[in-house]
Amino acid sequence: MFATPLKRQSGYRARPRGGLLALVLAMLAQRAFAADATIAPGALAAQALAYEHGEGVPRDQRKAAALYCDAARAGDVDAMFNLGWMYANGRGIPRDDSLAAFFFSRAAREGHAQAREMLKFVDAGPVVYPECMLPPAPDPTSDRTAQSAQARDAEAFADLPPDKRRIADMVVRAAPQFAIDPRLALAIVSAESNFQSDARSEKDARGVMQLIAATATRFNVRNRYNVEDNLQGGLAYLRWLLAYYQGRVSLAVAAYNAGEAAVDRYRGIPPYAETRAYVQRVQRLFADEWHPYDPSIADSSTIVVRAADTE
Repeated sequence: MFATPLKRQSGYRARPRGGLLALVLAMLAQRAFAADATIAPGALAAQALAYEHGEGVPRDQRKAAALYCDAARAGDVDAMFNLGWMYANGRGIPRDDSLAAFFFSRAAREGHAQAREMLKFVDAGPVVYPECMLPPAPDPTSDRTAQSAQARDAEAFADLPPDKRRIADMVVRAAPQFAIDPRLALAIVSAESNFQSDARSEKDARGVMQLIAATATRFNVRNRYNVEDNLQGGLAYLRWLLAYYQGRVSLAVAAYNAGEAAVDRYRGIPPYAETRAYVQRVQRLFADEWHPYDPSIADSSTIVVRAADTE
């Protein structure tokens, strides 16, 4: 399928991901992003490699893919690359260029050179967020879940009332429909409304994602106080901003607060105290500076196009 054959590396290195919003997700959605706290990402990746090639165990490439995804979710960069390779080649699982592009992009962002090369050879189409990257529901009877609950109790959001926890869970379910990392969506909702469906600002921004009337009209939201409608509009806008700024999270977040016109005018985060504090709040919860995006959603902003031209 490739114009130039590339040889896949077989080595692994464990690189647990830092700055993860796992605690916030655990608190708000009662889920854990780590595949298994007792198994290191590198060990999961090694298991996946064994099942992929039938080394010491029966060859089972679907199981290999599942293990690679567990390791990728926990931060193993080579697992991201190898799972992208499996999807790109249909290696024991259905070929899917969109999923291949997702995992190659994640690995490339972490400095994986071959992943950057492979992105040239996959036709990504619409960006997707793989289901296997979502956290599994915890076992309420397990000791580990009980320990996690104790840790959550010490955190700022641990005392969310049931109505806000319900909204947080809705955010986690809705975000992948727009190819948005649930961690980023949760960070935005937390900063915007603190999970209050009836929130209203002095500028008449309303609902959990604080949509103004113009944005609601732009993204076909009929009732800004309806949580589902509001999330659909806010996530659609966030997806558009991520495409407009080519996945640069800080710019997309700043634009969500101040509008893309202000970000473009100042060629970066505007010098507004409110916007800068807002970006900092979101980045404390979602530290990643890059997010996958669908280039078909929007033409790129001139400020990122010009920056790319000068690199």
